[in-house]
Amino acid sequence: MNCVICNRELSLISGHHLIPRTCHHKKKVKKEFARETLIEKINLCQPCHDQIHTIFTVKELERFYNNQLIIKSHPEMIKFISWIENKPMNFRLKVRRRAK
Repeated sequence: MNCVICNRELSLISGHHLIPRTCHHKKKVKKEFARETLIEKINLCQPCHDQIHTIFTVKELERFYNNQLIIKSHPEMIKFISWIENKPMNFRLKVRRRAK
């Protein structure tokens, strides 16, 4: 199985909710998204998962980046993907969380 963002083979699967779980209880989110969409997850490698949560806030993920194609098209993700795509499958990195 491969990461849906960088397409590297997965050593460990990290499931990413396209609509963050912390938003599932909001009335607006319940009204806007079907239950199947709320529980939908994509399989990522841990570095891509960490990078997504470094670049985007929960609110941004909920409102604008709730689709894997949109996430992949963000300029910072494009740069990250081109950097990580040739790293080995068990490659780990340290990322700094964005100040909120």
